Amino acid sequence: MTGGEQLIISGVGGQGILFVTRILAETAIRNGMPVMTSETHGMAQRGGVVISHLKAGEFSSPLVRPGRADGLLTMKEENIALHRHFLRPGGWIVANASRVPAGLEGHPIHVIDADALALEIGSPQAVNLILLGFALARLTDAGLFCSTSQVIATIEQRLGEKGALRAASLRALRLGMERAEA
Repeated sequence: MTGGEQLIISGVGGQGILFVTRILAETAIRNGMPVMTSETHGMAQRGGVVISHLKAGEFSSPLVRPGRADGLLTMKEENIALHRHFLRPGGWIVANASRVPAGLEGHPIHVIDADALALEIGSPQAVNLILLGFALARLTDAGLFCSTSQVIATIEQRLGEKGALRAASLRALRLGMERAEA
């Protein structure tokens, strides 16, 4: 990857948007990259929209400008329409959706029904890590700034002493990875 990567991570309150952003930011830092994040989560406690900007690389401002994001990671299909304008031409979308939404020509889109998978494993709060694992496995050739193994190492370090939470988080991440490869 040259220059850096700009991502938008989107969802609603309670979906773990900020946790995924922190995991990715910490992974970038562990890789020796400068990183900036910014988020909006005013109505998050009431299920309102949460959006996080993440820049890994040499940037001077934490906010991703419209038309500049390399990728959009969205925990809710409805948020594609809200935040698609951030994508550069050809920027990718990874979405929690049961089917590929119409009208997204010009953007590679990858979908996984992370809601259904999270319910299957009895962990509805695991949607964020299922989607992240899916994105990491699907985008290995797209120049994502980190690898799956680097994210696993970050989760292991961050949740090191929280055995059950660490195990559940890694299980969700790996489930997303497995579905991307299927």
